Amino acid sequence: MKKKQFLQFIIGVFVCTMLFTSMYSQQNLSAKDIVKKADDNMRGKTSQADITIKIIRPTWSREMNMKAWSKGDDYSMILVTSPAKEKGTVFLKRIKEVWNWIPSIERSIKLPPSMMSQSWMGTDFTNDDLVKEASSTVDYDHKLLGKEMISDKDCYKIEMIPKPSAAIVWEKVIVWIDSKDFLQLKAEFYDEDGELVNIMNSSEVKEVGGRKITSKVEMFPIDKKGNSTVIIYNDIVFDKDINDNFFTTRNMKKLK
Repeated sequence: MKKKQFLQFIIGVFVCTMLFTSMYSQQNLSAKDIVKKADDNMRGKTSQADITIKIIRPTWSREMNMKAWSKGDDYSMILVTSPAKEKGTVFLKRIKEVWNWIPSIERSIKLPPSMMSQSWMGTDFTNDDLVKEASSTVDYDHKLLGKEMISDKDCYKIEMIPKPSAAIVWEKVIVWIDSKDFLQLKAEFYDEDGELVNIMNSSEVKEVGGRKITSKVEMFPIDKKGNSTVIIYNDIVFDKDINDNFFTTRNMKKLK
């Protein structure tokens, strides 16, 4: 065999091996592994994001802008930068504690688990959806239900059942995760009676901060026609070092 042919043969074997390995490894992923890969895609080791949230109602709408920082599952911080009425409001998650700094009264309030199911600042998201006291990998049991097409993409369909020890309002959550890029494209949230309460759709896949993300997330409450909340990720920086000491109640008061 000539040198050029041999080189082409070796490259072909290498490519086939890589494709087979990739296919084999994906086939052997557990439901929990798939959820973790999707979660890691949107978080990274750390993230710093510029976000716009639009609250849409049948007769009015309003918009908020904010900055958000996260580090793994344990730490997150959200600073509202506009409008003026809410400017300076901060939410902090540190391990299992969630705090809210309210600048108008210059006071930090620790949110009890019972408040995590309440609306986050009048949106259709809960406090837990935004601040994420619950971990999508640690606080749920996962079951692969099969595959379905969402927005022309082949997706894993996974059922997530909260563990008895987790303070989670939902009876179950079903998520659809793209099998190629491991992006969550849809989620359904069910109450304790098994009734569908909210549908969340994620779209507008973009490469931001060196990785693919869904840059638009929409939440639709089933029983409130015409209501929705849209989260738009304007920019994200991933994996930039953030010290644990950034995520403190003392630092909440200093953010600008």
